[in-house]
Amino acid sequence: MKLSQFFLPTLKEVPADAQVISHRLMLRAGMIHQTSAGIYAWLPLGYRVLKKIEDIVSREQDIIGCQKVILPTLQSADLWRKSGRYDGYGKEMLRIKDRHERDLLYSPTAEEVITDIFQSHIKSYKQLPQVLYQIHWKFRDEIRPRFGVMRGREFLMKDGYSFDLDYNAAKQTYERIYESYLRTFKEMDLTAIPVKADTGPIGGDLSHEFHVMAPTGESTIYYDAAFETLPDAARTFATMSNLYAAAEEMHDVAQCPIKGEQLKSSKGIEIGHIFYFGTKYSKALGAEVMGPDGKQMTVEMGSYGIGVGRLVAAIIEAHHDDAGILWPKSVAPFDIGLLNLKQGDAAVDALAEDLYTTLRSMNVDVLYDERDERAGTKFADMDLIGLPLQVIIGAKTIKEGLFEVKIRKSGERKMLSKEELFNFIKAN
Repeated sequence: MKLSQFFLPTLKEVPADAQVISHRLMLRAGMIHQTSAGIYAWLPLGYRVLKKIEDIVSREQDIIGCQKVILPTLQSADLWRKSGRYDGYGKEMLRIKDRHERDLLYSPTAEEVITDIFQSHIKSYKQLPQVLYQIHWKFRDEIRPRFGVMRGREFLMKDGYSFDLDYNAAKQTYERIYESYLRTFKEMDLTAIPVKADTGPIGGDLSHEFHVMAPTGESTIYYDAAFETLPDAARTFATMSNLYAAAEEMHDVAQCPIKGEQLKSSKGIEIGHIFYFGTKYSKALGAEVMGPDGKQMTVEMGSYGIGVGRLVAAIIEAHHDDAGILWPKSVAPFDIGLLNLKQGDAAVDALAEDLYTTLRSMNVDVLYDERDERAGTKFADMDLIGLPLQVIIGAKTIKEGLFEVKIRKSGERKMLSKEELFNFIKAN
């Protein structure tokens, strides 16, 4: 993509109402535009990151046998009355009436709808287990939306729902998804700490939140320092669920099993939340199957959420410097920023255009800055949007035949021949 044609409304000034780094940088980098309190439009650069995260989440879910669906954002209030949640959910639920005066609601979560679909179509234990998930928009009418997309009213969320025959099978599903979440966040260069959690209005008796450590987190987390040094192979439910981690309001200093320097604390951003809640919804909505003995059995359920939009902000909070964002390669909106520092010079223009065309033919996603702007402006914009690599072409490239490459995260610069450049890009 050529930057002169790309919709990238960057800002030089820090917006006054943006309190946290991720909100400031997302606005400055032209990723989002606020349309009303807690509601944002995702602009092309932001959407590219959102889509990369969505693809990672979906890939990890598919690997463990989950199946993707799309559920309606508007739901019947009658289903929620059957589960007992319609009156008790609170003012966060946006309630609506259609032209026939039927009560609807804008989905804050989808346990009722998915359970109703399940009970309509699944009749035998032989069809279990089933795990269905979606990545879709939700709405919760937060009393005080803040921190940009981290605490908005409308948000993109992955929500999954499991159906199993009994507790043991449901627990196995829970553990499998728990571990898949750790892999998902790791692929985004995030180390998540699972914290035993309150189930809140969704209900149930087994729940974990996944937190990324960040100074701007809303919760204080206490955890065993072993979380920070566990090798990937040891990041299993059996290992990690036995390590101590608690939110500040669960944490009892007197009874804490971790002492001294082994006990760590940090602010945390919640990026995922999983629940096992047994038959809470299946019993209320009649989700039964015929068991092996021919008798009807109420299925056991769980739900599994990831804040897809919130992850964009969490990644920025974990990966930034004074100049801007430092995107991990797996979620970067483009692989490379190509800068033409001598726009209008025939030889430089031809070389830059040729490199741009060649890289695209190699399936490298390139943002080519061929604007008629000062070099300082081009460098500042590229640092702000945080692409992993910058390839810089100017008069020196023509004279010496060497391309300058800047590694955004470290700031390291290399001078490479054309062949070396292609080998470097393939390796990185």
